[in-house]
Amino acid sequence: SDTGVMSGALIFIKEELGISDTQQEVLAGILNICALFGSLVAGRTADYIGRRYTIALASVLFMGGSILMGYGPNYAILMLGRCVAGIGVGFALLIAPVYSAEISSAKSRGFLASLPELCIGIGILLGYVANYFLGKLTLKLGWRLMLGIAAVPSLALAFGILAMPESPRWLVMQGHLGKAKKVLLKVSNTEQEADLRFKDIK
Repeated sequence: SDTGVMSGALIFIKEELGISDTQQEVLAGILNICALFGSLVAGRTADYIGRRYTIALASVLFMGGSILMGYGPNYAILMLGRCVAGIGVGFALLIAPVYSAEISSAKSRGFLASLPELCIGIGILLGYVANYFLGKLTLKLGWRLMLGIAAVPSLALAFGILAMPESPRWLVMQGHLGKAKKVLLKVSNTEQEADLRFKDIK
């Protein structure tokens, strides 16, 4: 959704802050560079603290970046917020598919692995819709709400993921075999499937 939102917000940011075309381009593109850095760190982080807490960390980072961008008193703060949000995006893009694949049963794995791509498309569409309505507000408020409102779903994800079970594969890697077996019994369709998955992981 950030992609859709930023495309509309840039028009208002340029008008209020008087930034150059080059500054606009850097502001739009810096998220992808920071996302690359985030994705490079995410794998090691996920192995250290677990898949669940890594997704929660990604949500907190994106939320922090959104708040900074929504505050946005000047170009420097906007850039900082964009970089923080970008690192969160990189974390999420890498670890969310890994978590989905490790937690889901064989029957639903393909659907769940492709679901993030569908939701990215829906998010971009919703970003454009939000721009349409928020663009009608005052110049000072409109673009800040466009960028800051993303903190709300990020917060919901941060809390929601903590209610989910940890990846059984990560639990086995940490030597928590009993916990891994309990998770597999919850997320598998049958006890036999849970036993088979447990043996495969080991």
